[in-house]
Amino acid sequence: MDARGEIREFLTSRRARLRTDDVGLVSYGHRRVPGLRREEVAVLAGISAPYYARLERGDLTAASDAVLDAVARALRLNPAERAHLADLARATRRPAAAAGSVDPFRDTRVRPVLRQLIDAFEGAAAFVSNERIDVLAANRTGAALCSPLFEYGGPRPNLARFVFLTPAGREFFVDWDTAASDVVASLRSSAGRNPHDEHLTGLIGELTAGSDAFSSRWAAHDVKSAPSGVKIIRHPLVGLLELHYEQLDLPSDPRQAIFTFSAPRGSHAYESLGFLASWISSDSTRTE
Repeated sequence: MDARGEIREFLTSRRARLRTDDVGLVSYGHRRVPGLRREEVAVLAGISAPYYARLERGDLTAASDAVLDAVARALRLNPAERAHLADLARATRRPAAAAGSVDPFRDTRVRPVLRQLIDAFEGAAAFVSNERIDVLAANRTGAALCSPLFEYGGPRPNLARFVFLTPAGREFFVDWDTAASDVVASLRSSAGRNPHDEHLTGLIGELTAGSDAFSSRWAAHDVKSAPSGVKIIRHPLVGLLELHYEQLDLPSDPRQAIFTFSAPRGSHAYESLGFLASWISSDSTRTE
């Protein structure tokens, strides 16, 4: 993907969602397009209008952290959006050739110690995922919980394909709209960190061509961070489950994360997870 193009579209989309009333400015004259003018963002950020225009064209190569912070404040970016802007800036400073020289499959290999760790999460579903949301390894309960995903995706299923390209994805997530938006926001953040990842670019192209729901969300340039929360899923064997999820980042494997899904002891969801763990065979916990 074109990092400069991503910057241009991201900043333009964030500017378009703001109104003068939102930022304490007085509106003058007719506006042909919604949102703030570039000159107004420049005033709010304390930089010149020509300099901001250059930033919005995608040229962040010389932008200091102080300038990025000023632009983020002017555009009322949330923490996830601030991180995304910083990632995009770093991407413009990193040559594509250098990024492409890294082993593209380094984020699909799960270290044995991580497999041992997720197997130790008794009573909870756990799996290892990368930035493309490939499910790389799962414990017994995780494989059972995500059995519809594994049935569709084979040995290395992908959550984004499952959500957007299969009817089962819409059945699995009770609040499908929120799940779909979360998936797109996650991929958008990954694209900001790794714009030269050909496998990620290919996945996004496949989803854009195959799903109008994906392409419309992708065009919105929304990013957010949701490392914990609640998901309600509809499992074909045990019905509705309300599960608490946590994302555990891995400093030694920065392009992978562990996700856990659990429920309070004694709840219907907890008992259902135990049933699912006893139902699935042990050889189903390996995805490679």
